[in-house]
Amino acid sequence: MRFQRSNPAIQGIRLDQSLQQRYHLIQKCIESCSTKHLSTMKKVVILGASKQQSVDAIRQLYELGITHFGENYVQDALPKISSTADTKIKWHYIGKVQSNKTQLIATHFDWVQSVDRLRIAERLNQTRSLLQDKEPLNVCIEVNVDNEPSKSGIQTTEVHNFVKSLKQFKSLQLRGLMAIPNASSDVKETRQAFRRLYELFVTCGTLDSPRWDTLSMGMSADYHIAITEGATMIRLGTALFGPRK
Repeated sequence: MRFQRSNPAIQGIRLDQSLQQRYHLIQKCIESCSTKHLSTMKKVVILGASKQQSVDAIRQLYELGITHFGENYVQDALPKISSTADTKIKWHYIGKVQSNKTQLIATHFDWVQSVDRLRIAERLNQTRSLLQDKEPLNVCIEVNVDNEPSKSGIQTTEVHNFVKSLKQFKSLQLRGLMAIPNASSDVKETRQAFRRLYELFVTCGTLDSPRWDTLSMGMSADYHIAITEGATMIRLGTALFGPRK
């Protein structure tokens, strides 16, 4: 699964040994866990959650084969996006989408994983539709998989209708679901939350969304559980980059 880049702009990068070790450990874990769920015959995509991480670290991971990176804050992301314009990195917005940031997000990102309001989707679509050189913006619906009033995300009972509502936006490409379950030391609770999301993902897949292929769940502490419950994309920060300094 490892491959080397031929882009002359990044040739000669000296790869940090600890980054390489973490990456290969994650790959081994993915290979092991993927055999435990029928849905993961497809490749599990690693998204590098690069908040507060350097462009150098991002480029090193790109050299190892990671092409998807996610940022939580627009102002932190834009310099990184600009500095890696010579690569084929796909940039994901994974933070809460604020109305006053939708124009920047729709202009500069390839994906938005945290769409949970129709008004936000409308604003993203409006901006993206004006960008003739851009493909439709890939979006995932953020699901409040634990149905907690204080958390962001669509309630599980509303997901099907929300999927149908988003089909009106021609400059958005609906790809799947994303969730962040409650932090829990109980593996059973975490597994049940991921399973609920997987079941929603499967049932929503019957609603005729042409590229419904992404179930983004699992982070550094629980990605191995998420993979065994059907994740197709995992969002890794510390497990991949190491502890933040």
